[in-house]
Amino acid sequence: MVQEQEANPLGTRPLAKLLREYALPSIIAMLVGSLYNLVDQIFIGQGVGYLGNAATNVAFPLTTIGISLALLFGVGGALRYSLALGAGDRKTAAQMAGHAFVLLLGTGILYMTLIFVFLTPLLTLFGATDSVMPYAREYTLITAAGIPMLMVTNGISSLARADGSPKYSMICMLAGAAVNTVLDPLFIFVLKLGIAGAAWATVLGQMVSFGMALAYLRRFQSIQLRRSDMRLHLPVCFKIMASGMSNSINQVAITLVQIVLNNSLTYYGAQSVYGSEIPLACAGVAVKLYSLVISFIVGISQGAQPIIGFNYGAGYYSRVRGVYRLALGYTLTISAAAFVMFQVFPRQMMEAFGKGDALYMEFAVKFMRIFLFMVLFNGVQIISANFFAAIGKPMKGVFLSLTRQVLFLLPLVVLLPLVWGLEGILYAGPLADTAALVVTCTMVLAQLRSMKQQERST
Repeated sequence: MVQEQEANPLGTRPLAKLLREYALPSIIAMLVGSLYNLVDQIFIGQGVGYLGNAATNVAFPLTTIGISLALLFGVGGALRYSLALGAGDRKTAAQMAGHAFVLLLGTGILYMTLIFVFLTPLLTLFGATDSVMPYAREYTLITAAGIPMLMVTNGISSLARADGSPKYSMICMLAGAAVNTVLDPLFIFVLKLGIAGAAWATVLGQMVSFGMALAYLRRFQSIQLRRSDMRLHLPVCFKIMASGMSNSINQVAITLVQIVLNNSLTYYGAQSVYGSEIPLACAGVAVKLYSLVISFIVGISQGAQPIIGFNYGAGYYSRVRGVYRLALGYTLTISAAAFVMFQVFPRQMMEAFGKGDALYMEFAVKFMRIFLFMVLFNGVQIISANFFAAIGKPMKGVFLSLTRQVLFLLPLVVLLPLVWGLEGILYAGPLADTAALVVTCTMVLAQLRSMKQQERST
């Protein structure tokens, strides 16, 4: 077992090179997921108008819920897979991969069915107004069919990275994005399919990525996947869910906040000069742009996870700390660039999604500059929550995932507008980010000190 650990490059290669090798494909894979929505948003904004953008914003929580399930089983399975390989236990690693696949496919089909049955109530819950609802229904009735494929693709991509195939994961995601990008303008502008064209382009792109993801089930490098590995056992399922809970809850929290945010923007927007639809549409575009930044950070975090998981399982604590510091440094650099973009060029970025009237642009600029003011430090919480999950402390990761979105942002989005109206929603963002940063730094510093003490005692 010791020889197997020493031979594994996760435990021996230089950390900076290893993190770049694993993080880059992961970043690209995450960016592709965000670009699916951004590309749709750009072409819909140009071809349909801001009501189309508002519709995709209303429909977006359905996608993020699907991604949260993919993270629960996909990242959870991948983390358990990495820990098992680090301990030299290939049998358990295969069992984790097989269970993760079955859970992804089964819950994906169940979730798709629920969307079809409860579509109108869900879209109403997510903030659809009478003007937006027809566009949202048309778009979602098509994209819902692709959600099981989206979930399986994301989950197997995580397993492929943990298996030492980050490039395959990247190519799998890129192929679908390329199809979506080519078909979007064809369906919207040439075939005049409107918002339905964007939806069909998305689903066809997901089909391509899904096919490639399924092909990897026979191409694992470290294990041989058997049918017996796919027979579900509850203790194994619970282990996978415990490890993926941090990532999943963070995504669920984002979804919950987005639902409350959409409804608050609609309600308080109606009481302002902007009306209901302008805040809803502007926030949708800004959040999608912000998701690009988060894609970089989550990509770095996911790239670091198998490295952290293997080395923690093998007892190489100095390498665990080294990877965390590197991931944090890359994250702060990217976040600094995003801060400059949001503060200096908000109008130019918004105009890429279609030009609105003066009020539309006024609110868009205010939302980006104020609500996203603390983007510089948002990544610290994400990196740290996934760090705790990777070292087998999922509940700490879950707690950190809840801090910004649920414990701080959600109450502030509800309470501040009672006093300051629409302006209160804007300032809820930076206040929640600051509070989450303080909690995160406190927990991480305590954990790093604990690891140093473990090292001295061995």
